Amino acid sequence: MRQIFIDKFIIPESSFNEFSERMNYNREFLKKISGFIQDTVYKSVDEQGNILIITIAEWQDELSLKKAKELVQNEYKRINFNPSEFMSRLSVKMERGTYQEIDKY
Repeated sequence: MRQIFIDKFIIPESSFNEFSERMNYNREFLKKISGFIQDTVYKSVDEQGNILIITIAEWQDELSLKKAKELVQNEYKRINFNPSEFMSRLSVKMERGTYQEIDKY
C-alpha cells in the first residue's frame, strides 16, 4: 500500500530562504531513492506573516518509506546536519504524519 508522508512547516519569513535551500536539497535527495513516486510542495502565508509549507511525498510502500528514512538519517550524518538544531535556530515548527489513501470514508 502506498505511503503518503506529509510535513507541515511554520516558518518565520526571515528564515524562509535558508529553510528553502535545505528543503530543496532534501527533495532532490529523496527523488533518487528506490520506491519514491512523487512529491509536491504547497505554500501559504498565515495572519502573522509566517510562511506555511506543506510537503507531500508519496512512497511505493511502507518498506520503501522506512528505507528512505534510514537513508536520510545516514545522509544527515554524512554531511554533519542536525535537523533539530536547524529547526530550532530558524524557529521553524513542524507537524509530521504518514497517511494511506482511502477510496471511501
